[in-house]
Formats: sequence, structure tokens, C-alpha cells
Amino acid sequence: MKRYEQVAQALRRRLEHGFYQPGDRLPSIRDLCTEFAVSVSTVQTAYAELEAAGWVAARPKSGYFALARNRPGTLPAVSRPAQQPLEVSQWDQVLALVNEAQEQGCLLLGGGSPDTTADTLKPLRRGLSRLYQRPSSEQDNYDSLLGSPLLRRQLARLAGASGTVLHEDDIVITSGCQEALSIAIRTLTRPGDVVAVDSPSFYGSMQTLKACGLKALELPTDPQTGISLEALELALEQWPIKAIQVTPTHNNPLGYTMPDARKRALVALAQRFDVAIIEDDVYGDLAYTAPRPRTIKSWDDDGRVLLCSGFSKTLIPSLRLGWIAPGRHRDQALHMKYVSTGATATVPQLAVAEFVEQGYYERHLRQVVRTYQRNLDRILGWIHALLPADCAVSRPQGGFVLWIELKGLDCVRLNERLRLRGVQVAPGVLFSASGKYRDCLRINITRADAELYAGLERMADEIVAMRGEQQASE
Repeated sequence: MKRYEQVAQALRRRLEHGFYQPGDRLPSIRDLCTEFAVSVSTVQTAYAELEAAGWVAARPKSGYFALARNRPGTLPAVSRPAQQPLEVSQWDQVLALVNEAQEQGCLLLGGGSPDTTADTLKPLRRGLSRLYQRPSSEQDNYDSLLGSPLLRRQLARLAGASGTVLHEDDIVITSGCQEALSIAIRTLTRPGDVVAVDSPSFYGSMQTLKACGLKALELPTDPQTGISLEALELALEQWPIKAIQVTPTHNNPLGYTMPDARKRALVALAQRFDVAIIEDDVYGDLAYTAPRPRTIKSWDDDGRVLLCSGFSKTLIPSLRLGWIAPGRHRDQALHMKYVSTGATATVPQLAVAEFVEQGYYERHLRQVVRTYQRNLDRILGWIHALLPADCAVSRPQGGFVLWIELKGLDCVRLNERLRLRGVQVAPGVLFSASGKYRDCLRINITRADAELYAGLERMADEIVAMRGEQQASE
């Protein structure tokens, strides 16, 4: 291989793996001459080769820039769960995942935490510090059961971006979105009841069903449009479903965002069968494009939608701040809030209320959303370059999780092997009542750095090794 071909190949590999994103300025000719110890004409020839192949474009007096390229990719298949109520299992695996999050030195590819290093969080941290250093009777005592009126007022204002009309008294502050979901589920059900869920589904809400002695009816779910309304209609005709629990916007883990027409149709279906909807909107504010998608709650005209959300995916998880707008179930939800945790911690509420009121929240969202979208493009490039060609990957329109389907591969075993190499993923079995999706996994895209790339390389190595072992045993 000639020297210019070696330089061109090295640059092309970097472009394929996403080190340079479309529009990024590439290294100067002088820098590449130094890096590869070659002449100016060698680098110029390498760039000419890449330009002819459509990888880069030259701009007069500015240098060379990366061009966008269409990457091949396959979406995960529409899920086909067993359409009958099932008891939820998988607690042992969920507990292991939660405990692994505390392990030092482990690269948590499968975690569900946002980027907490963004500089746009500094005003929030300063506000927390100031409030803790300035004691007062307001913040040192129990808050009201509803939560801080200052925060509820800001939440009612923010809800307008999703088309949702709320008054501050419609909102109950909770200890994270997890508690909001738990309150909603316990408000609507009794042991033995059936709850319809999208599939795969967030393991936190699934484990709440398990703790309450409920059964999950998993519905076929499209990776782009969400649950099958046709399957839901048949299920409502066949089973005594007490609630429908969905994450319709930037879904965790599948990534879909249900179109508005389907959200409206879901409300109409719930009204027809007189069943409540529990809407998890915790990722809703993390839309890559404007406007932010509407909530199902925005079409609710009779109070049957219990809207749950929080700040654990947009700000700092340790704040443990969430909220629920329980509609016509407000009194029962307040009772459940009282018997679970009582009042929510006051200081975090006051700090976040101030953060939102002063416009810092919207500014923070703009920054992290740009980061997540850039990371998505980069990581998709790495996945297509590193993982087998038959893997399927979700295409979220917001949020920070990816769902990967590795046909026929045991991702529980993959995770066990990766842990020995300091890497953790979230196996797909966590997201199903019955342990389906064993050949799927979830990863986090809040970072797209050299360490994450190295983790994906280790994952790719283990996948190749496991498939080789499978073929050898056949």
C-alpha cells in the first residue's frame, strides 16, 4: 500500500467510526504531515482520494470537512410478546444491574443516568449550596403533601410546551418519577389486577407491578410508532384491564415516539373501554427537534390520564424529584403519596424551582439535547463499524438510550463476560415480564468518548467470540 493510501485509509477509518462528525473540520495538511511523517503532497493526494469517494469536501482557505454519509441500518423487529397476563419476574437481574451501578472502575454502558457534568448545571448546584447554607423554617420543616407551590407553578408553566394544560394544584411532587409511577399504579389497582404495558417496558414500573401483586399484559410494540392499538383493543375486549401503562415519547428502552394521531386514538380507546392511562413522560423534554412532542395527557378531557415525570433524566438523579398529575384520581394519589414517603424533600424543590424560573432549565436542555444527538450519530457509526452487520439498532428522536438486537445471541451471558472485562450492559430480559428479549440489550449514549469506544470494541470482541463458540458447537 502506498503512503498516501495508508493516510487515506486511516482517515477513512476515523470517519467511519464517527471520530469526525458531518461538518467537522479535519486535521490540517501540516498536522497530518507531522502525525504520519509524510510529505505535503502525500497528504494532499490522500485528501483528494477521500474527496473523490465522497468522504470529505475542501473549502477554499478553510481546509477539509467531513461530509454526511448514509449509514445502513436495520430497526429492531416489532415485538411479539405472549398476549396474556403474566406475573413479572426478573427481579434478581434488576437488582444486579442496580448494584453494578455502584461498582468502581466499571464502564456502565447500560446505565440510565443523564450527563451530570454539563456546565449548564452549575447554577443549580450553586442554588442548592446557598439554600443549605441559609437555614430557614420554610426549608427545614416538612413541606406540604402536594409539594412546593413554587415548583408546582413552574411545572404547570413548563407543561404548556407539551400542549398540556395544568394548574399548580393539579400536580403532586414525588420522590422521583419512580414514585410517581408507583403511586399511579397503586392508586388504580388491587392485587391480582391486569395492567397493559408496552413491550419491552421500563423495568422500574414492571417491578412495581410485581411488588403490588399485579399481572402485566405485554403488547406488541413497533420501534417507531409504539404499541399496537389493534392488539390493545383486542386485549381490552378479552381481559379485565385496569390500566394502560406506556412511555409514548422517547421511549425507554425502544426509543419510539408515538405519533400524535396514535396518541389521540389511544385516549379515545381508553374512553371507550373506561380504563385509565399511566403516561411516563420522564424523557419527554429531551427531544432532538422542536417542537417538543405532545403528551397523551394533552388530549385528556375527562381526567383519566395520570401523567408522571421528573427531573432524574434531565437534571441530577440524586435530587429525587418527580411529579404526577393524577387527574380525577387526585385524592387517592395523595393518600398513596402520604403512606409511601409523605412530604418530598424541600430544598431540592426550591432549588429546581429557582433554576426553572430563571430560565436555566431551558438553556440546559438545549445544550444536553445537542450533545445527545451528536453522540447518537457518532455511536451509531461506531456500532455499524464494530458490531455484526445483522444487528438491529433503534432510532430514537430524543432521550439517551439505544436498544440493540443481536439475533440469536444470549445478552445475559454477554453481560457476564463483559463484566469480567470491566464493562456492563443492560440485557433485554430486564424489560419484559417473562424474560423475553434475551438477544437484546440497552446502552446509554450520554457520552461518546474514547472510553466508550473501547467498551464497544470489547463488546464486539465478545460477540465475535460467542458466535464462534456457537458455530463450533453446532
